[in-house]
Amino acid sequence: MPPTLASLVHHSALKLTVRAGRERLDTPVRWVHASELTDPVPYMEGGELLLITALKLDAEDADAMRRYVKRLVGAGVAGLGFAVGVHYEKIPEALADAAAEEGLPLLEVPRRTPFLAISKAVSAAIAADQYRAVTAGFAAQRELTRQALNDGPEGLLAALASQVDGWAALYDASGAVVATAPEWAGRRAARIIEDVERLRDRPAPASSVVGGEPTNGTDGTGGEDRVELHSLGTGRRSRGALAVGTASAPGTAERYAVHSAIALLTLVTERSRSLYAAEQRIGAAVLRMLLAGQSDHARGVAGDLYGGLLDAPYRMMLAEAASASAGRARARGGADADSGSDSGSDGIDADGVEAASVVLAEAGGDLVGGFVEVAEAAAARSGEAVLVVPDGERRLVVLAADGGAVVTACTRYAHTVGIARSGSEQGTDEDELVVGVSAPAGPIAAGAAYKQAEQALSVARRRGRVLVEHEDVATGSVVPLLADDAVRAFADGLLRALHEHDATGRGDLVASLRAWLSRHGQWDAAAADLGVHRHTLRYRMRRVEEILGRSLDDPDVRMELWLALKATASATAVAGE
Repeated sequence: MPPTLASLVHHSALKLTVRAGRERLDTPVRWVHASELTDPVPYMEGGELLLITALKLDAEDADAMRRYVKRLVGAGVAGLGFAVGVHYEKIPEALADAAAEEGLPLLEVPRRTPFLAISKAVSAAIAADQYRAVTAGFAAQRELTRQALNDGPEGLLAALASQVDGWAALYDASGAVVATAPEWAGRRAARIIEDVERLRDRPAPASSVVGGEPTNGTDGTGGEDRVELHSLGTGRRSRGALAVGTASAPGTAERYAVHSAIALLTLVTERSRSLYAAEQRIGAAVLRMLLAGQSDHARGVAGDLYGGLLDAPYRMMLAEAASASAGRARARGGADADSGSDSGSDGIDADGVEAASVVLAEAGGDLVGGFVEVAEAAAARSGEAVLVVPDGERRLVVLAADGGAVVTACTRYAHTVGIARSGSEQGTDEDELVVGVSAPAGPIAAGAAYKQAEQALSVARRRGRVLVEHEDVATGSVVPLLADDAVRAFADGLLRALHEHDATGRGDLVASLRAWLSRHGQWDAAAADLGVHRHTLRYRMRRVEEILGRSLDDPDVRMELWLALKATASATAVAGE
């Protein structure tokens, strides 16, 4: 506790006597200041014990003393000390009456007590209070460290809540509540998630105060708490947040406890680089063994870190940073052929696009990094195991439980990125996220799962989509796969001679070939579609064979011609838009 007027009055060496304002002796004293000015208020900050000898005051003028005392009270002065035996043998009644009227504590200072002695007493008391606070802070730090080592973040929050006589909550990087202490604080913590999200948008480290929320304590009484929010992490982006709710502003000891908790939780959420690198090496070894068909060895190496992931079906996801310009070109080429979209952008309103754009802004252009953060945050919240392994400079592999929180969070993140991409009026030169997801698989089928994820990733790149699941590839059409520059170049080369022939006006060979192939070589049906005689159609097909130097009796030739016609039709449709 800081020194109070009462503690100074009870100080045996000072011999102070109370002459007015006895009911306010519990007022804390922030400092001692001696001034003989007739108006010392401009030089006061509030909370001081003002010492005077009334050298320049007309202390016997009742009106002057009322104005003087009223000014001191308005400035927040803790009390007034009057030295007797210097200019006045006793405190003038005018001053004593004015102090009594305003409730200002008035202390009589005997001549044998120098002002310096009072200043030293207050200074020593403040230093002792600060020392006690620091000692208590170090004790709290040791207790918080012990709880963090023994019981993790939950134990640390419980110890912190006890230290500050309030409540505490931990949030992950997405703003979701991870843990609270005591248990009743869960609903209170959930009500300030929007404030946590606003804090997350600010550069770390950041803090804010959310004040005056009516709450109900465990005893059923109502009250208002003051909530401090602090970001966690050492990087540019926050790795989480800590909320601390108290009845009033924390004191020095409580402040030490809060800052110790921030440091410890930062260590917990922002693991050391060496530990993270070690886990990645183990994960890479487990993945190599799975892809090599050594599932038993992989399970043994995984141990408790990844072992649970191999006990149930999992999904393998390949995430890659693709060139934005190339992705947009492929997206334009495959837009008509691809009737589906992972982004779900059809019908998305402006608010949805704006919210998705915020997600991209938070990622800071590193969408693959954001994908990793989403996966790890979901794993931390749900307790699921997740394996994240870099696969080259621009690609990573993620193994997560099928149907679990990690797969759901990653899919939702890709969905959000797709909305923002579709809502963007113009493209950027930043890399874009592309994700391929395998079908559910077990440890013995890791190789097949990797191949499925690669195939899905390839389709996603070709179609200009953010995420494609292997099931979509298996149930979709092969036509969207033709939206590729190399395929179109082949198609143009194969059909160029026919187009040049038709350009001279000597017959419509391309349309005739398309009709004949679409009717599976049925002459009458194809001729009817074209509105010509079947003998005319037969003549045209012979001309096609002569010009191309290929036989239409060969099924491979018919297949190549049909795919070439589909590829050029898709390109023509896009060019016409």
